[in-house]
Formats: sequence, structure tokens, C-alpha cells
Amino acid sequence: MSWMIRPPLDVVVRRREADEATARLLDRARRTGAATPIARGAYAASEAWARLNPRDAHAQRVWEAAARLRPGAVFSHYAAAAVLGIDLIGSWPRSIDVTTGTSAGSSGVIRRHHRALEADEVMPWGDHFLTTPARTVVDLASILPFVGGVVAADQALWQRRPSGALCSRHELEAAASRYGGRTHARVAAVAAFATDLSDSVRESESRVLIERLGFPVPTLQQRFVLPDGRHAFADFWWPDHDHIGEFDGTGKYLDPRIRRGRTPEQALIAEKDRGDALRRQVRALSRWRTPHLRSPRLLYDILRADGLPATRPRPGR
Repeated sequence: MSWMIRPPLDVVVRRREADEATARLLDRARRTGAATPIARGAYAASEAWARLNPRDAHAQRVWEAAARLRPGAVFSHYAAAAVLGIDLIGSWPRSIDVTTGTSAGSSGVIRRHHRALEADEVMPWGDHFLTTPARTVVDLASILPFVGGVVAADQALWQRRPSGALCSRHELEAAASRYGGRTHARVAAVAAFATDLSDSVRESESRVLIERLGFPVPTLQQRFVLPDGRHAFADFWWPDHDHIGEFDGTGKYLDPRIRRGRTPEQALIAEKDRGDALRRQVRALSRWRTPHLRSPRLLYDILRADGLPATRPRPGR
């Protein structure tokens, strides 16, 4: 979800805006743990804050920073990604990224990046600006490991995003071509590897690891027709080996938005039935979860045990 139009939280109490009665209530809520500080002088209900995922919490902090900065700031890197709705892997920083053409240094929670930006690399955002999705991706690709850059790029290109892709491949490649210096090769490699078919950050992470482990390049989001006529899209498909691979995320069982009214048990049974129907159509179906991505050897063992060939030896960890 994009947080460009409104922030993630509907209610934030800012001490500078509070009257005397509100300030007393705020102090009481802080003492009891009912209110949590989320930025300098800004507080949210602890329960509401705890429900936010790390990206959305960062987006809220960006909104708070925007309210304090003079008009015209250019939010970039992690800050722009959060507001644009680009998911990432790893932790989100406490600092807020701003890009400036001046030599002003970072201060407080604001982390300033010194780089000149062209007019078509920024977009209006209230009294401020955001770097465009393509520029945001290449900025992140310049400071993140390769897999982190690919995740950001895939997210921006994602064609099945409910509101549509954030940028086109042409825009991403153009942004990468402008990136000079020592990081140009890394940024260009991310842009070349990116796809618009990865439906989650873990699918993107899996795709990078599959390539690094020496497995064949898979077809993404291959459509299969189930016996009841429904369509199922496999995350990864190796047609030469009649082999499906799927990242089995827990969100489909735990996230109410994904379950769409079903209980976790109903979602689990439906996914098992879907997997069984797919397995009857192919020679092999492999499934893995997040822990298998933390240790490449685990994913390697799963795919090799299910018969998928690899050109590289088993990794040491």
C-alpha cells in the first residue's frame, strides 16, 4: 500500500499541538504504557503502533519528519520506499533519508545524502518531494547488497500490485544508466536482474538464491488449471524438469487481509488442497519457507532432493 496520500495512523498526538488538557492525558498515557513515542514530540496509541509492520512504521516516521522540515525537502532511499509502498528485507533504519544538493550534514534523525537530482527524478509530495520509484530503487541498490536491491526493484516493477506497477522497466533502466561512480555496475546488475513477476519480497530473495546456487533459471508465475477449473500460479516452474517450486509464506495463513474471511485452519486446508492438485500434474513440487533462505544449504538440499539439477556444489552453510 502507498502512504503518499495519508499516513498509516489516523491519530497521532503531537505535544506542540496539544492543549493543556490533552497534554495531561498524554502524560498519563505515557506513564501507563498506553502511548508510545514514535518521533520527537509525537505519540501514538501503543496498540495501534504495535500493529504496524516495519515499513509502515517507517512511513509514519517520515510523515512526522515532513511535518517538521521546511518545505522543499526531498525524501529518498528508505524514506521514499516506505511512503511509496516498496517492501524490503532486513531492518528499517531509525533515521530518515533526505537527498540534497548542498553540503549540509546529517542532524538528529535526518540522514542527508549529497547528490544532485534532475527535475524528472523527483515527484511532488505535499510541501515536499519524493524521489521517483525508479530513482528510489537505484539509490537503494547503490547501498544494499545485491539481493536487497533486487527486492526493491522487483517491488517497484510488480505488475500485480493492486494500484499498478510503480515504474516501468524502461524507467528503471534509464535511472540505472544515470548512476555513475563505483556503484554503477552494481546498480546496473540489479536493473538487469529485476522482474515484474515476483509477488513478494521472499519470492525475489528466493530467485536470487536459486541463481546463486546454480539451479536453472525458472519461469515465474506459470499458470496451471486445477481440476475444479480454478487457475493456480506457481511461483517458480522449470518446464524442462517438470518441477514446481513455491515459497510458502505464513501471511496466507495469518494475515486477515490475505485470508479474506477464512480462518487460519481453512486457509491452511485450502493451500494443502491446492498443493496436492498441483503435485498431481507435475513430476515434483518443492516448497520452502523463510528459514531455508537464511541458510542457502537448506534450500539447495530441498531442490536437489526433489530432483532439480544444479551446476554448483552444495554450499558449506
